[in-house]
Amino acid sequence: MSIPAFGLGTFRLQGQVVIDSVSTGLELGYRAIDTAQIYENEAEVGQAIAASGIAREELFITSKIWVANFAKDRLIDSLKESLQKLQTDYLDLTLIHWPSPEDQVPVAEFMTALLEAKKLGLTRQIGVSNFTVDLMQQAIAAVGAENIATNQIELHPYLQNRKVVAFAQSRGIQITSYMTLAYGEVLKDPVIQQIADRLQATPAQVTLAWAVQLGYAVIPSSTKRANLASNLKTCAMKLSDADMALIAGLDRGQRLTSPKGIAPNWD
Repeated sequence: MSIPAFGLGTFRLQGQVVIDSVSTGLELGYRAIDTAQIYENEAEVGQAIAASGIAREELFITSKIWVANFAKDRLIDSLKESLQKLQTDYLDLTLIHWPSPEDQVPVAEFMTALLEAKKLGLTRQIGVSNFTVDLMQQAIAAVGAENIATNQIELHPYLQNRKVVAFAQSRGIQITSYMTLAYGEVLKDPVIQQIADRLQATPAQVTLAWAVQLGYAVIPSSTKRANLASNLKTCAMKLSDADMALIAGLDRGQRLTSPKGIAPNWD
């Protein structure tokens, strides 16, 4: 896979909270860190990474370009600002965070600018986030599927997003699942709890293992050391076909994130 299967998310974490989360995660063995311009925590993430003493080449750092920075005369400058905050010369992966509201900036314009950033060495890979099949098709037409490493989408047992997944995978584009635990909702699900009890695992481990086993990258976040350590153990788990089928049956199209004025017309 071009993207690590397991990373650390930083959504909604700011200030000392995100510094502590990233510092603890790195200490425990996380090496992929996911942030974004709109999270307003890139500087703190960069501070935690710098303080860790871990060599840059051992890390996989992802950030996302916010919609206000999509214009071709703004995108690269905003990426350079992110690099300064993160105290690094390059990102491993840079994503378009959401599609442009009302198509104010055409997909071809911001994807071409993002590809230029890659050619300049500012980022090693590029990709998209929250893109529908139609938007992925536009992105592919602009820069080619081979230049789109991932589509990072809301994906959890209650929203399995199969149409988007199938299209992305058919074009060789990896899926990154965010909100894999559905804000903790799936941790209370009796089916997942039953599997967890049988495997002597946590519901979070079972859910994350399900996503990783399907080939998705996951980026769960936590502020608690115990949860950060527990989640990381997911990498060693293997669910049976029967357990995978049980979780597949939980899909109910329950979308938790759809910001007004920004969200596309979902598939």
